[in-house]
Order: sequence, then structure tokens, then C-alpha cells
Amino acid sequence: MKNWMSLQADFGNFQYRRNVYLFALKMSFLAVVLSGVIMSLTIPPLGFFGLLPVTLSHALGFGAIFSWLVGGTVSGMLSLAAGFALHELTLSRAEFEKLSRTDTLSGLLNRRAFTEALENTESDASLVIFDVDRFKAINDRFGHACGDAVITAVSAVLTSAFDELSVVARLGGEEFGVIVSGEPLEARLERIQAVRARIAGGPIVAEGHNIGITISGGVADLVAGRSKQQLYASADRALYLAKALGRNRVVHEREGLHHAWHGLSENSPDAESRGQGGDNVMQAYGI
Repeated sequence: MKNWMSLQADFGNFQYRRNVYLFALKMSFLAVVLSGVIMSLTIPPLGFFGLLPVTLSHALGFGAIFSWLVGGTVSGMLSLAAGFALHELTLSRAEFEKLSRTDTLSGLLNRRAFTEALENTESDASLVIFDVDRFKAINDRFGHACGDAVITAVSAVLTSAFDELSVVARLGGEEFGVIVSGEPLEARLERIQAVRARIAGGPIVAEGHNIGITISGGVADLVAGRSKQQLYASADRALYLAKALGRNRVVHEREGLHHAWHGLSENSPDAESRGQGGDNVMQAYGI
């Protein structure tokens, strides 16, 4: 009995109504079987001692009818009520779990859910950290409503640009994370660059303003034997490098310090800023 009930609990995926009806049917059948067992153990001895008001066959027949009509029906109705209560509880729990893993503004996964997805990704994938360039200036100039519109617009582009094999999340503020899987590295990089170009290709309209936005990205590859902490740190350093090189660009972790210094030399207005930028990049890369 206990094991059977345990099986019912395991079976009870009450998210679907058909499972509720099936649960009630099984519980009703169980009640009938138990009633039959009890009658088979009690009625024959009573008949043997002459304590039955009717014949033994009639007593067994009445007992079977009683167990089906009363025991089975009552048990089925009670199980159905309990099943629908569990159905509502399951839906509420699923909705709560969804909310706890979803960023309310963008509709994307939040950092917690993204971290879990990253931990479950084994290899042959790239981690991208995107950051909206000069987002604070957008908030200061146009207001936070426009800032929210920028977050929503970037989220929509990221969602449409990556397929179901990829994982897209808002990590917080103006920072987004993407796990790109299911294609060769060069194809992944082309798609990431296409996203950056698409966002930079035209302004978004919010609160009556045309707001031009760009994003920067840092990319690191997930390979066997590499920890997720190392992966994230490498992608974050690549993002820092993309910012230091002038923003509106994607930098892969393979791009070394020589490339970084060359880019800083072209983008900085004077030697002093070049030296400071180079020191910052070297510090970020632990050199």
C-alpha cells in the first residue's frame, strides 16, 4: 500500500489535467480492490457462523456493489478534488520558479539561471558577455524610461539572433550573457559580430527620442578541462579590452596584448592616454 501510494506521488505530474483524471481513476480502483479484500476476509467467516442476515452469495454480491458504488465513487471524487488542488499548486510552483529565473524587464533569463546553464554546458561553445556602451549617459540624458527601452530593444535583438541551442540572459544592468552552441567557432563569431552590427545599424525610438546605441562584447571558448570561473574571467577581460579599444566591437580572447596596444594607439588622442590605457589593459590581463 505504502509503495503503491509512493508510485502515485511519483506519477503525479499534476501540471496536466489528464494526469489528474488518471490519478483519480487509479485511486478509485485501489479503493475497490481494498474493499474486495476486506469483504473476502470478513464475509465468509460471518457466513460460516450463521451471522449473515442473507445467504453468503447475496452478501458477497451486495458487498461488491457497495464497494463499487460507494467506495469507488467516494474515493474517486476525493482523489479528483485532491488532484485538482495539486494541479493548481503545481502551476503556481512552476510560475514561481519561472519568475525566480527570469529578468522582469527584458523577459530573458537572469544571472542565476544563466549560471546554472553555463555549469551544465560541457564544451564546444562560446561565452559572450555584451555590454551596452555608455548606458549611464543614455539614462542621464534621456531618462530611465528610455534606458529601459534600450534594454528591451537589445534583449529583443539577442533573442531573435540566437537559436534555441543558445542561452541568452540579462546578467544585470546593461550587461548580457550568451552561451552560443551548435556550430563551428568561426560561425559563432560571425553571428556575434552580426548582432553587434545590427544593433549599431540604426537608432531605437523611445519617449519621442531617436537613440543610437552600440554594444561591446567579449568572447571566450569553453573547452574540456576549463573551469567556468576561468571562462567567465577570460570573457570579461575580452570585454574590457573591447571597451578600451574604442567600444562598438567584439573581442575574442585569442586577440593578444600586441593587438590591444596597437588599437589603443590608434584610438587614444595623445601619448599620455595611450600609456594609461595600455597600463589598464596590461593590468586587466595580469601582465
